[in-house]
Amino acid sequence: MYLATAILKELDNPDLTLSERARLRCRLARQYEQAGEYEAASEGMADLWRGVGARPMLEGLDEETKALVLLRVGALSGWIGSAWQIEGSQEMGKDLISESLRVFEQLGKRSKVGEARSDLALCYWRAGAYDEARITLQEALAEFDEGDIELKATALLRKAHIERASNRLNEALRVYEGSAFLFDEMNNHLLAGTFHHGYANVLNQLSAIEDRKDYVDLALIEYAAASFDFERAGHERYHACVENNLGLLLGTVGNFVEAHEHLDRAQMLMTRLKDNVHLAQVDETRARVLLAEERIIEAEKIARVAVLKLEKGDELSLLAEALTTHGIALARLDHSEQARAVLHRAIEVAEQAGDFEKAGVAALTLIERLGLNLSSAEVWATTIDRLNILLEKTTDISIVRRITKSAFRALFLTHTIPTPPDWTNFSFRQAVLRYEAHLITSALNQCHGSVTKAARLLGFKHHQSLTALIDGRHKDLLERRLPVRKRRKHLIAHPKKS
Repeated sequence: MYLATAILKELDNPDLTLSERARLRCRLARQYEQAGEYEAASEGMADLWRGVGARPMLEGLDEETKALVLLRVGALSGWIGSAWQIEGSQEMGKDLISESLRVFEQLGKRSKVGEARSDLALCYWRAGAYDEARITLQEALAEFDEGDIELKATALLRKAHIERASNRLNEALRVYEGSAFLFDEMNNHLLAGTFHHGYANVLNQLSAIEDRKDYVDLALIEYAAASFDFERAGHERYHACVENNLGLLLGTVGNFVEAHEHLDRAQMLMTRLKDNVHLAQVDETRARVLLAEERIIEAEKIARVAVLKLEKGDELSLLAEALTTHGIALARLDHSEQARAVLHRAIEVAEQAGDFEKAGVAALTLIERLGLNLSSAEVWATTIDRLNILLEKTTDISIVRRITKSAFRALFLTHTIPTPPDWTNFSFRQAVLRYEAHLITSALNQCHGSVTKAARLLGFKHHQSLTALIDGRHKDLLERRLPVRKRRKHLIAHPKKS
């Protein structure tokens, strides 16, 4: 924190004007904020701000300095509110950042407008409003010019993170692969570590979905690079996040001893930092690892602790995820009524956050784990609509497979077939064709239009089978597949003329 020390020395100058002193305060707070030291960042703004929930003191400052203070205080409100679970903090952050944004627009400061939009998108993301966050980041990226390398890189990292949180993993992968050159050109360990960490997370998830063992090895390499960069940057909070995700990956591949070692380190760091949100995420991760180990009683207790921690704040998407894990543990302990109540709550919380994908996953989990305990009426009333939305929105082929293999089997084999609201003009053949078209569309989207790869995902032995389906029954999907390329060379070479 050499730069922070230099700024503190500058603040000792008695000849500074109010605006000059405020600008230095903003620079100091930003340095601490980037290092994850939010308490020190808040203290750095002490002359201007009394903490989350209070407006900054702007009297005597010029317009641009006012906007800088509003931006810094708004961003800090989001970070501190998330870490310490302060209710309503994201709304407070959004209001202050939006106020700064309007001033920067009036002053024609495009780079600062982009920076403010990028910070605003973070508040939307923490509150689970992924669509608003995505749109706001696109607007931010349009404001940056060629000289704003670090600001642009930060916005791209946030965009990739939101795509991953929305389960749009291939879109996130494209962002990481397309922006890698930016991080090769800069000497910023914090941004480089964030890039490697996010890239590793996406590879980790895709390894399970696409059964790519090579992605597991790449993810481990990226996690190691992220850990190195965060240590060099002195960012303990992000270092702890790497440890948490390493624990999840190692638990997924069955290396439970090492998984718990990494989770212990993550827990120690988050406890020291008093970061209750990330501490709850570590608990939720440990619960998943314990479920994989068949240590169900321990998993249920720890998942319950994670839920209790997350209930105190605004991170509704994370709460829905923890509730789903807790519901799984309760179901595996045969506590059916409790599990059903918890999973219903997971659905409601996810919908409240606007995270309809997590709501669909919770509904899918409810059918998978408790299908025999649900009445036909309850299935139709609480689950079918959410699964339809999930099926329409998801590009994650593993979720589509879960719905195909588990959910619909539970619906049609374990129940008397429920009567939908209206059978008028119903066609079984058309319904099957629509579902078939959706499966093919999901596979093509997952594989960027490659028929060969999509056929493999769908279980066809030969891609010609899928080609025939598209050409015959689903001509409207022709535009979704990659164009057929003519071979440049014959498979059998003609003999050369002498």
